[in-house]
Order: sequence, then structure tokens, then C-alpha cells
Amino acid sequence: MAPRVFIGLSLAGAWGPNKFGGSLDGGVKPAYNIWMSPKTHQERKTHIILTSHPHHIYKSPPIHWGAKKASERGPIIATFTDPDLRNAIGSHSGGYAVYRALAMAAGNLKTEHRPDLTNTSPVVRIGPHPSWTDPEKIVSLDPWGADIVDVFKKELKQGLDIRPSIAITKAHLQMPEINQAISAGRLKIDGKIIKPNRDVVVTKAALDPVWYLPGIAKRFGVTEQELRKTMYEQTGGMFPELITRPDLKVMLPPIGSTTIYIFGEPGDIGRADKVHTCRVHDECNGSDVFGSDICTCRPYLTHGIEESIRTAQEGGVGFVVYYRKEGRSLGEVTKFLVYNARKRQKGGDSASTYFQRTECVAGVQDMRFQELMPDVLHWLGVKRIDNLVSMSNMKYDAIVGSGIKVGRRVQIPDELVPQDASVEMEAKKAAGYFADIGPVKKGKALKKVKGRALND
Repeated sequence: MAPRVFIGLSLAGAWGPNKFGGSLDGGVKPAYNIWMSPKTHQERKTHIILTSHPHHIYKSPPIHWGAKKASERGPIIATFTDPDLRNAIGSHSGGYAVYRALAMAAGNLKTEHRPDLTNTSPVVRIGPHPSWTDPEKIVSLDPWGADIVDVFKKELKQGLDIRPSIAITKAHLQMPEINQAISAGRLKIDGKIIKPNRDVVVTKAALDPVWYLPGIAKRFGVTEQELRKTMYEQTGGMFPELITRPDLKVMLPPIGSTTIYIFGEPGDIGRADKVHTCRVHDECNGSDVFGSDICTCRPYLTHGIEESIRTAQEGGVGFVVYYRKEGRSLGEVTKFLVYNARKRQKGGDSASTYFQRTECVAGVQDMRFQELMPDVLHWLGVKRIDNLVSMSNMKYDAIVGSGIKVGRRVQIPDELVPQDASVEMEAKKAAGYFADIGPVKKGKALKKVKGRALND
């Protein structure tokens, strides 16, 4: 067991005068004390425990990443109902942890709440696959995250607060591009995958990130110590356990989740006799949701969905993996700043300076990297992708480098590229993205590819 480290801070007098002679409440005492609320709000402790002074012993259950069985690997506990039992840094649904804290502070959510998981089990079973127990294949998610009710029954009965990090359900999709494909005869209503009302039947899974820190460090070619130090510093010290608890090897980072949409039978994934079509897609809110034409994101996404449906209707299986990496993981604010810089530069928006303008603003051309991307594919049991609907050389290299074979690479058809997105497309092709349709522009030809002005 690891030593517990803490400093107790009494906040009972937090609303009183401070050392500067003033009062933290501006001289007006609030209707209730935020740390000791009235009955309309749940009770809160007047003592904060920090992990910065050795004094106690934690009872954290060990985690043996890559063990052959879930029971041997052990549950991942990132809840706060019993802090002594936590064996992971961060918290479940880490990207929404601040909203959860707001709900508790406002009294809308009880701190001791535990989810009732009745009838929440996966609608279909995925795995287990050999990759689940290979610590080299999966380091950024918990392969057993959807099955905790079954694989950790004993621990749940003992009172351990274990939460799912994966959920699997079914749904129907309705998309105008799919309607167009049906009307054009490219897809057919078969009553199974595409219903008579043109709904598309899909199985979908949501996966929260669960990082095995030694494995993450190895993927990026850095030491675990350097990884922990940098993450601690760049999150403003949000997770002190990165420094104070080196025994905790698992972290649930506060980043977005990943979603998988499966067309056809999920059980067919990994079968050698089934054709596999896959689109790996990084989030782009402007295009994916609102149809912005400065990039090819939505057209390529919908093309990947169409190709996946077609494969499923022909007896294979298709799947689209959607990663929350907005703006190449630079964020939407940075992305919009780059748009302005591109459009306002001397000579206007040009394919020849596409990546340079991003680097000038962000300091780097791309922060998605792709080292962790194949983990989701390994969780699905993918061994081969016959049709990879992606032109990205980084994605291709990561997939192949992880041991998954790739057959055909599918370029986005020219007719699906919006006029203003030609800057992005030609710049990427010139930088090494896969292209087997049409010439790759270089030099003067690349400089001639211009985008629309801001006020046009």
C-alpha cells in the first residue's frame, strides 16, 4: 500500500477577514456557507485533503495492466466516495468533471451519489480479444470498461464504487447525404441496415479515455517521469498525484471521449472472411455539424459513412471512429485564429502557406499526433482494414505501425471537395497525404490554389 499524503486545511473561517484586512465575501456574509450548507444543499466537509504530505496509508487496489483476466487486472477506481480506495488519477468522465463539481456546489447532485446501473449493460458484446491483454496494443482506454457489472461483480458487492468507462447502444441515423445516396442509387433500402423510411441502423459505442501512463510514455518516446512532470505543469497543477503518487499508473485525463459507429454485425469485426471498411475521423465542429466549407471534414465523414454502409450491405462490416480532437487538438479558438491569419495574409489564403500559418499561431502544425488512435481499433479486434477511408499519412502510419494491415486507401472524390477547401486539400496532398486521383500540385501550381477572402 502506498503512503497517503495530505495537508488538512480548515475552511470554517473562509468567510471571515483575510490576511489583507478584507473579507473573502466582500464584507457581506452569504446566505449559506459554501462548505457547510443548510439542508437545501448537501453537507460538505470543512477539511480539504491534499496529496502533498506523507502521513497516511492508502488502500488502493493494485492494477496489473495487460493481465490475462479482468479479475487479475483489477478494477479502476476513480471515484471519490472513498478516497482511500482510489487507484487512478483524475475522475470518470474527466472532460465533464468541472460540470459535475458545479452541480455538487449548487446542491443539484449529491456527493455520495452512485449510479444505478440496472439495464445499462452493452446491447452487444465486444471482445474480449487478445489485444485486450497486450500492454503494447492498448494504453489509452480500459478494454473492460463496458463490462464492469459482470467482470467485477464481487468487488461491486463489496461496496467498491466502480464506474463504466465504455457504453454500447443501438440507434438509427438520419442524414441528408445518405438520403441523396439512396436517391442516386448508390445505396439501397434493404430493410435491415437501411429501413424503408431510410433510417440507417447502427451500433454505437462511447469510450472515455483511460491512460496507462508507462505505456503512454513509451508510445511518445519519453520517460514516465518527464510525462508526469509536463502534464502536471501544463494543467496548472490540477493533478498533484502525477508528482506525489508515482504508484498510481493509471490516469483518466480531462479530454474528450471517442465514439464508434458500426454498420453491420459488430461480431463480424476481426473475421478474416469479412470485408472491413473504416473511416477514422477527428472532430471538426464547424464542418461536421454546421457545414462550414473551409475544410473537407463533413464531406469526408459522410463519404466514410456511405462506404461503410455499402460494405455492410455487401456482407462485410463498416465502422467510423470519431475522435474528439477539435482543430487538430489545438482547439476551436486557435483554429478560428488560424482562419483569420490565412485569409488576411499578403496574397490571401494560399495552399503553399497552409501549414505555416497554423504553426505561426499555435507553434506546431498538428497536435493530434496519432500514436494513441489505433487503440480503439485494437479494442474492436481489428486485424485488417480492406478499405481505409482516409488520406492522412499519419493515421495510416499509426495503424500499420500498430500491426493492423491496410489494403486499399480511399481518397475523397474531387466532387465532394468544397471550393474553399481546395486550399486544405492541395496543401495536404503536397505534404504527403495519400492521393491516387489527379496530380499533386507543387511550387507555382500550389501557390495558385487560393481560398475565398474573408468578406466574400
